[in-house]
Amino acid sequence: MKKFRYLDWWILAPYLVLVAIGVVMVYSASSGILLANKLPADAYFKKQLGFALIGIFLAFFTYLLRVQLFYYRKVVLLILGVSLAFMISLLFLKILRPSAAVNGAVGWINIFGITIQPVEISKFGLIIYLAFIFGRKETDLHYHAYLKTITAPVLLAMFFMFLAALQPDMGGAGILLLITMVMVAASGIPWIFSAGIFAVLGSFLTFGIYFLGHLDTNSPILKTLKISGYQLARIQDLFHPFQVAQHGGQQLVNSYYAINNGGWFGRGLGRSIQKMGYLPEPYTDFILSITAEELGVIGVAIIIILLGILIIRSIYIGIRVRRNTYLALICYGIGTMIFIQVLFNIGGVLGVLPITGVTLPFISYGGSSMLILSVCMGLLMNISAYDKRQQQRLQEIKKEA
Repeated sequence: MKKFRYLDWWILAPYLVLVAIGVVMVYSASSGILLANKLPADAYFKKQLGFALIGIFLAFFTYLLRVQLFYYRKVVLLILGVSLAFMISLLFLKILRPSAAVNGAVGWINIFGITIQPVEISKFGLIIYLAFIFGRKETDLHYHAYLKTITAPVLLAMFFMFLAALQPDMGGAGILLLITMVMVAASGIPWIFSAGIFAVLGSFLTFGIYFLGHLDTNSPILKTLKISGYQLARIQDLFHPFQVAQHGGQQLVNSYYAINNGGWFGRGLGRSIQKMGYLPEPYTDFILSITAEELGVIGVAIIIILLGILIIRSIYIGIRVRRNTYLALICYGIGTMIFIQVLFNIGGVLGVLPITGVTLPFISYGGSSMLILSVCMGLLMNISAYDKRQQQRLQEIKKEA
């Protein structure tokens, strides 16, 4: 098809390489635990491979769609409605079946044997919705009606954050918050207003994390905020990792051991020690620690560089199509989503940020994340192709003139 001539290889190549690395690392990180539990060593590998193949199909399917389709009001409302319905259903699940909680959070829904993580769908839904609203009302945003214009979308975004926090999924809520902040800032409102929002929320989050990290487990404040001991331990790991390690909070300490064991070039693929029961669920949140142990700093650097290329390219495409506010905001939103997930995951692994349960894009095990990110990659390539065609038409018109 003609559209394949406009493929953006700066998106496609890093995406495919990261997916391949992720499938291999999920197999390596999960096989030891599965064998110890007398389960097939390739159980998670087969699932992740399936997610990867479906994801690649969805990426190309999204690429082949008309990019204008995502600007139709009915399509935007459908995506937003599905996202909201899944998030609200989690709230009912938490109330009706508290036993559905995994690691203290009710964040997954099982539909006909398929496990869905609604917060992943909500990230995409919120990006499309905010881009649609701000794109439609960009004139109001530029002419002193910005406060009135952003109020309703921001309140809806806050409702999504509230539903995520109730699970409780503080990592997901934080990602939704930062996506909203960046998209509001990029929508065209005065920069001083954007800077004020960033400063206030940044200070509030920093103080909140520091405050919670130094609370006693019996503090009445924790009961009031409904923060469980498991969640508090994850925050306190940030400040006292080796003290908390003796009371079940050993993830961060074992993450340090894994990184230290790997050195520059790693112990070799499949030869991690920490994945053998020392580091809980090494194929999800802490898969980067296992990667560092097996492939070393060099292997981790390659993954970070590839993710960095995707983030930078998404912002670059947004700048290229900046005359179309809607498409530009989608690019900025996707770039922000990937950047924040990478930041939260690596920050948790290194102990510079609280452990939030945020997975590493394309590398960690998980179907919902893989499929949504793949759709995002397809949409980015679609927008890039749209811009290339527009530029080609302009060149043809200039030649004719």
